[in-house]
Amino acid sequence: MSEIQKVAVVTGAGSGVGRAVALALTGAGWSVALAGRRAEALEETARLAGELRADDLSAGELPAGGRTLVVPADVTRPEDVDRLFTAVRTEFGPLGLLFNNAGMFGPPVPLEDLTYEQWRAVVDVNLTGAFLCAQAAFRAMKAQDPQGGRIVNNGSISAHVPRPNSVAYTSTKHAMTGLTKSLSLDGRAYRIACGQIDIGNAATEMTARMTTGIQQASGTTAVEPVMDVTDVARTVLHMAELPLEANVQFATVMATTMPYIGRG
Repeated sequence: MSEIQKVAVVTGAGSGVGRAVALALTGAGWSVALAGRRAEALEETARLAGELRADDLSAGELPAGGRTLVVPADVTRPEDVDRLFTAVRTEFGPLGLLFNNAGMFGPPVPLEDLTYEQWRAVVDVNLTGAFLCAQAAFRAMKAQDPQGGRIVNNGSISAHVPRPNSVAYTSTKHAMTGLTKSLSLDGRAYRIACGQIDIGNAATEMTARMTTGIQQASGTTAVEPVMDVTDVARTVLHMAELPLEANVQFATVMATTMPYIGRG
């Protein structure tokens, strides 16, 4: 089986799912580039990773690696993405994993009230940003020796079914599935695996409204159950550490009783 290059890029690493995945990876001995717009938030993730590393070193549990590199970057800007992957290659060497996680919701307004600027902002981050990072990772993985690596895209339950008033977010997450399938197919010749994790109601800053009430398909508002974000991180770590001969193409991880099955 192929040895995994334990070097990763995590976008949107300053909070939520991105931070949880970055901590899980560093705890498993991966060297991780932390990318995102907010330098202070990335530094906090790096600090938390350092604390975990210190605790594990004292217990004699941490494998080799576990380093972090803070790279403030806007994934919608090609020059920022190029700088990110150049920094990773210079600091860590061959790339083993991209966790394509950066994303945003649009405002929960009726479709006819969504402005062009609001639509474009969501598409730029969720779709164009994911493409630019995947393209840069693909280039790196194809060029390095040995070839290969893995891309894990953060989809969403909304890659399957929408919520009310979510046309921009839902459209981009459906498009993420197409990106995942194309990368998976185009990567076969170069030992580049690509999978997608679709997450439902992980407890993060972005999903805080689930605990106070969110609009349902019926028009009512209801509180929805959430799950610990570390459960998502463990799933991404499992996907990341498979040999390149194996791939989780799609995984759905959700709060068990959230209104997804039977939504509507």
